[in-house]
Amino acid sequence: MSLDNIYFKADAGGRLSEDEALALAENGDILKLAGYADKKNRAQNKNRVAYLIDRNINYTNICKSTCLFCAFYRPKGHKEAYEISYEAIDKKIMDTLKKGGTRVLLQGGNHPDYTITDLENLVGHIHNHHKIHIHAFSPPEIHHAAQVSHLSISEVINRLMDRGLASIPGGGAEILVDKIRDRISMNKCTATQWLDVMQTAHTLGLKTTATMMMGHVERWPDRIEHLRKLRELQDKTQGFISFIPWTFQPENTALHPRLKNNEDVILSTPYDYLKLISIARLYLDNFKHIQASSLTQGIKTAQMALHYGADDIGSVMLEEHVVSLAGCSNTGHLTPEDLAGAIKKSGCVPYQRDSFYNEIS
Repeated sequence: MSLDNIYFKADAGGRLSEDEALALAENGDILKLAGYADKKNRAQNKNRVAYLIDRNINYTNICKSTCLFCAFYRPKGHKEAYEISYEAIDKKIMDTLKKGGTRVLLQGGNHPDYTITDLENLVGHIHNHHKIHIHAFSPPEIHHAAQVSHLSISEVINRLMDRGLASIPGGGAEILVDKIRDRISMNKCTATQWLDVMQTAHTLGLKTTATMMMGHVERWPDRIEHLRKLRELQDKTQGFISFIPWTFQPENTALHPRLKNNEDVILSTPYDYLKLISIARLYLDNFKHIQASSLTQGIKTAQMALHYGADDIGSVMLEEHVVSLAGCSNTGHLTPEDLAGAIKKSGCVPYQRDSFYNEIS
């Protein structure tokens, strides 16, 4: 099939095949793709663009996974290893609520000693003491808890839901292709296991987000395979709230392209990122919301993404330590006024959302 035929199909809103999406990604004109993606986004979301106020509490940095792209984790016993107290967590959440935040994201490592009980107690404490949405424990954390606790995935999720878990973040997806995962995150759950956690959550009535970390050892075929797997699961469950791609941040990581044996690492440019946003809008036809990462891209590129298919400019993110330790400098510097202003300057109408894209007045 010629590119012109694929362009026609994309513009007409037809469902693209994996091969067609790959052809557009590798050879398509980015401005044409932006036009088609923007048209599709406006049909779905008009000219309204969302932003969120939340905080990412990294409750521990102790992790056994040793992912090459991570500058955050520390092994148990390391002088920089930590576990946050409930008192400290309470202070962070009270500050979040004071600043208009509506969600707390809990993200930690695969702690070798944490069982389901530890995660239950953490969620239960927050739920019992604070009126805030708890968006917590990515699939690798859920999978790890099931393994160390000798429970099924459904038992782990059910127990966490009973204590107050309200949704699951899409972290740990990286690229859902095992040849890539074997290279960069060899001690973490497989692509199939990540998808199984999400499918189980959806079946139990728990919504989740979906993510992608691009710009390391993967290439366009891997990115498109990742999108295909997300679309197939969304066809089955309709459980994903949104798709959130971001770029690998290399500083202080073992996957830095300057280091030995990393000759295959090719960092993403804003061009690559914007093209991915457009491809995602056109290919993920069963996702209503696509979020641009103002955290990793900066406000200017995120602003551009609003004309490449994104309908969400990201979060104020009052606190975050994972990508910031890898060299990202955008954490904690953006205000709600910054995000709303950037949306307005893009010719769109901003609205503050909750975790399910309901407008907060």
